[in-house]
Amino acid sequence: MLLSCWSAKGGSGTTVVAASLALLLARRADAGALLVDLRGDVPAVLGLPEGEGPGCLAWLAAGPAAPPDALARLEVEAADGLRVLPVGAAPAGAPGSSAAAASPASPASPVADERAALLATLLAADPRPVVVDCGTLDGASTGAGAAAPSVLAGAATLSLLVIRPCYLALRRALAAPLRPSGVVVVAEPGRALGAADVEDALGVPVRAVVPWDPAVARSVDAGLLATRLPRPLARALRHAA
Repeated sequence: MLLSCWSAKGGSGTTVVAASLALLLARRADAGALLVDLRGDVPAVLGLPEGEGPGCLAWLAAGPAAPPDALARLEVEAADGLRVLPVGAAPAGAPGSSAAAASPASPASPVADERAALLATLLAADPRPVVVDCGTLDGASTGAGAAAPSVLAGAATLSLLVIRPCYLALRRALAAPLRPSGVVVVAEPGRALGAADVEDALGVPVRAVVPWDPAVARSVDAGLLATRLPRPLARALRHAA
């Protein structure tokens, strides 16, 4: 199963939702689970050291020079049963890297799209449940992996839009180039809109409502999400995937 989490507006809680879903799936599956980080925020949420080695970006930028089985060698242990495929950094001078961002080999090239599609195919074939943190699909990203979030969000078995129920977020979600197969609502106190309003506006079922809880923020700030997943968060997401 390939599951993607993405948002149409920054600050929606996408990484926390993706990491929590991956932790829950790792507990259920005998083979564990894989969390793919396409935006670079997973280490902070799970309390992992910031990786300095290669990751998804390097694999995408390398093209055919990086074989499919190289992905497994890039994984790092995050928690019991959960492994993370880090975003890493594109090698300097690689197509789409910061040193070559203005080169003709742009992130919108057919080669970049094909490489992102291959990544989606490989992850979908993984025997483990795979959760991908696609971040914000705003079309503003550049670099070797710019195509990957949209490609993986669209290719997933279950594509989850993570949203806070506000007018601006709904407007951007309606304008997004991708239609999700489900929605995770991060409910905040004092909001005029609720899960039913999100369903009516987007025409997509809400699969989970995550209540705002300071315990979640404390867990993330202390780097304990991987070892001490807050019960309200686990309860809210247990049927989302």
